[in-house]
Amino acid sequence: MTIPRSPAVPRSPAVLLSARVREVRGSAIRDLLALTARNDVISLAGGLPGTDLLPRDRIGAALATAVADPAAVQYGETSGLRRLRDVLATTEGERLGRRLAPTDVVVTSGSQQALDLVARAMLDPGDPVVVEDPCYVGALQVFQAVGAALHPVPVDADGMDVDTLAARLAAGLRPKLVHTVSSFHNPRGATLAAERRAALAALADRYGFLVVEDDPYGLLAFDGPPPVPVAALGDRVVRLGSASKVLAPALRVGWLTGPTPLLAAVERLKQCTDLCGSTLTQAVAAELLADRPWFDAHLDRLRGALRERAAALTGAVRETFADAVTYSTPTGGMFCWVEFTDGTRPADLLPVALEHGVGFVPGAAFAANSKPGAAHDRAARLCFASNPVPALRTAVGRLSAAWRRSAVSAT
Repeated sequence: MTIPRSPAVPRSPAVLLSARVREVRGSAIRDLLALTARNDVISLAGGLPGTDLLPRDRIGAALATAVADPAAVQYGETSGLRRLRDVLATTEGERLGRRLAPTDVVVTSGSQQALDLVARAMLDPGDPVVVEDPCYVGALQVFQAVGAALHPVPVDADGMDVDTLAARLAAGLRPKLVHTVSSFHNPRGATLAAERRAALAALADRYGFLVVEDDPYGLLAFDGPPPVPVAALGDRVVRLGSASKVLAPALRVGWLTGPTPLLAAVERLKQCTDLCGSTLTQAVAAELLADRPWFDAHLDRLRGALRERAAALTGAVRETFADAVTYSTPTGGMFCWVEFTDGTRPADLLPVALEHGVGFVPGAAFAANSKPGAAHDRAARLCFASNPVPALRTAVGRLSAAWRRSAVSAT
């Protein structure tokens, strides 16, 4: 009898990756999502809007309308669906206080793609780029991928320390780009103060760099109107926007406005990347953003829910940890930045926290230098947007139990 041989297990061939890819740091947040996806874990880690806050019924109705048009399931223009660019030109123009044409807008697959395309259009390996510290992880990955030389500038309660930037510029630093999450910063939660916004725009004019204003959270101000964009204060600003936090991440609709030569370069690069975005989801976004009474009411509900969740999280942190931590007071957006004052290192606390059923992101993941852990090692980012109030209070209780266990183990 002939015994059949077991098929050989295929071996993965050796692949020589580019030096550029080897320089890109993995995202600790993306790695954490797999762990926090467990049913027994309440995640304060990923920057995810609460699923219960997403307008699924309204999106479903808009999808049904969109798919009835044959053009909605066909390839579209690289720069985006004209109807959506019409809407965005109006809404962005209102925020900037000047008239925009649809040709002043390029639609992208989320604002992350917009940032990547801007970096690829503007930067050669070794070009200097100013980033905030702590920094949005997605920006770090984009700039590392193009081989930029990163120059961190601190972020405090009023956003980027523009005085420090000014001093470094006066000393000879000449960046091509300065990246800022200007409103309700990820991860710090801070908003760039009005005087700093004006100073940043003036520095861009004086020294000739381009400001990349990354603004996915600006419409999520808890009280009062959204902050005035940096792009409203100067011409040397490329502004990135997103529907992910105000409508739904799965739409994958982002956009950028900025200098015309840059938009043309971005469009050419986008042709290399994906030819065009999803015409179907862009049609949905266009309908929802154009329905101003509905969208304004939706934003009001969203802001109210986020305000309540932020208050619940920070209240629980205050009651539970007392003077063992300091924390930011959110005025919008999705994040609270916590710093331990008792010597606790959140990177060491995280495994214990996961055992107790709660996840968060250690602050070291947002360090702008190339060695994670060298900075912000006493800090953590907590996202309050993803969970309702009772779950947030439970999560802080679990975090407290993990913290107390770690303290006992340390002694």
